[in-house]
Amino acid sequence: MFFKNLDREYVDSLLKASLIGIHLVATTFVGLAVGYYLDKWLGTEPWLLLTFLLLGIAAGFRNMFQEVQKIHRRFGSGQHKSQNHDKQDRSKS
Repeated sequence: MFFKNLDREYVDSLLKASLIGIHLVATTFVGLAVGYYLDKWLGTEPWLLLTFLLLGIAAGFRNMFQEVQKIHRRFGSGQHKSQNHDKQDRSKS
């Protein structure tokens, strides 16, 4: 299989990163749909549509920020450690 030689954690992080865009679009459409149907039901056009659209966009950015933080906590600190080991190896030689 193509992904057989890749590190499991690396593939996991790629999958999580690919979900960032999906989260943003999905939450925006959910907010849009909820606002649209509430406006139709209550006759408050376009106020609830705009309100829930903005809430959906905000929720999407919040989800995106949380996913990026998880990825950064998992791999951000690991990169710094490997860079420090490289610097120590160079100073020894």
